[in-house]
This record gives sequence, C-alpha cells and structure tokens, in this order.
Amino acid sequence: MPELPEVEVVRFGLEPAVEGAAVTRVQIFDDRSLRRHDGPAEDFVERLTGARLLRPERRGKFLWIPVDGLGRDGREEAVVVHLGMSGQVLLREPGAELDRLTRIVIDVDNPRHGPLRVDFVDQRIFGSMALDHLVAAADEPSHRIPSHVAHIARDPVDPLFDDEKFLRALARKDTTIKRALLDQTLVSGIGNIYADEALWAARVHYDQPTRGLSRPRAKDLLAEVRLVLGRALAEGGTSFSSTYVNVNGASGYFSQSLNAYGQQGKPCPRCGRPIVRENFMNRGSHFCPFCQRVRLPR
Repeated sequence: MPELPEVEVVRFGLEPAVEGAAVTRVQIFDDRSLRRHDGPAEDFVERLTGARLLRPERRGKFLWIPVDGLGRDGREEAVVVHLGMSGQVLLREPGAELDRLTRIVIDVDNPRHGPLRVDFVDQRIFGSMALDHLVAAADEPSHRIPSHVAHIARDPVDPLFDDEKFLRALARKDTTIKRALLDQTLVSGIGNIYADEALWAARVHYDQPTRGLSRPRAKDLLAEVRLVLGRALAEGGTSFSSTYVNVNGASGYFSQSLNAYGQQGKPCPRCGRPIVRENFMNRGSHFCPFCQRVRLPR
C-alpha cells in the first residue's frame, strides 16, 4: 500500500497541474471507485464539473484537492483521493490513450498549462475518490480538512507535528511498538515498509512493548522514522512493481536502499547475520534478531 512518501510524491506532482485549474469534464468508468462518495456517480460528476481546484494537500496517506467556493449545501468541499493498494493518479494530455484499468477521468483547464487530463487508475479497486465537506482540524481549528480525514493524526514530516504529544501518547499505550507506528490515529503515514526500516535503524524489535521503550529510545525511533521518510521522499518512494508510480508514470527507487523490509535471508547491513521475516497482522515484519531485541519493562 502506498505510504506517506508515495502519496506526497503524487501530491507534489499534481500541484502545478491542478492548482487554479477548472474542471471541464468528469467521466466515471467504474462506480466502485466512488464507494466513499456520499451519493451516486451522477452527483459526483455534477458537483465537480465546472469547479475550480485549489492547491492539493495531504495528511498521512490521504490526499485531497480543495474546491474553490462553497458546495451545494453551503459547505467547503474537496476531492479526497485514497490510493488504496494499487491506485494511481496520472497526468495525461487530452486525447491520450486510456489505460484499461482507468476508473475515473477528470479533464481540467489550467490557466498556465492549458488542458490536461487527470486519470485515476486502480488495478484492485481498493482506492477511491469522493467529494467530501471540510471541517475544522481538531488540533488547528483555522485549518479545514475533509471529514474523512478528521480522525487521522498528523505525520512526522508535518511542521506542526507535536513530538511531545506523540511521546506522551506512546508512553500511555499498552501495545507493541510496530502496532503503535501503524496506528493512524496516533501518527499517520507510516506503513509496513517504513515501520520496518525505522525500527531496524533504531535497533528496536517490532514486538517491543511500548511500556518498555524508554523515552530516549522513543525519541531516537521518531528521529529514524523522519530520516527514513525523508530519504524515501528524495528517491521518489518505493516501487516493487508497476502498481506504484508518480503522476508521470515513473517508479520510485527507494526499494534499492532498503535494509530490512523484503530482505529476509540476506545479511544484515549492520552485523552480517540474516534478516528474518515473521508473520505480523496478516503481513510480515522484517528485522535482525541480533540487532533488534525485545527489552521487557522493569
């Protein structure tokens, strides 16, 4: 599933294309990609056609494009995009051939770049688009976010992420550290790949009880999370196949820099012992049993 770096790469690529653009046409090829929209496909098409789009925003793995002005019910709105497992948002020239897995097409007219096409392509149809009304963010009432995103915590690369609040909440959690990192209500944007990489870098076992994690080690782990996310952003995200690409259809190459995730059987870059994969929450955790050991609380 695309995580923070992949979604941010898509947001960044969309920004110059859609900011200030007017929607000229909307085509729906598969209603399942509107499962999170409150209304039929015709409602999505009618409300979005003719709208002017603003600068795309992101929180965690959620991306949204605010719509200028008020919606039909007098509330501010945004197009919320969730990539799911295999969703792609691609920029195309008008008249370009459609991918056979295209689910939604939004034609826009940008005042600087002219006509463009935004294609939502999704192989497994776990992703979605929806028009959603904006609400005040709980931690910043002057900022408006989609109601679908209101329960999502800020992510570690957000300038307003509160380190102290996160560390206090983590200390109160009665769980294990990787489950905490994947809890999007505690900290957003971190998925399986970057959790494994940050835990390896911080020498913390994925099954480490949070109550046994000292404050200095928790601070070190948060720092490693930021470093891993930053490096992944710089390298365009992580691609293992063609399911994740940026808006121009190019793959990210952070997969070449992974130390733990997907490296089972290979030598740990730090100690040389084999990386191990264990089942975890219907997925896998990758770690070095020598470098990353569980430390029980006293």
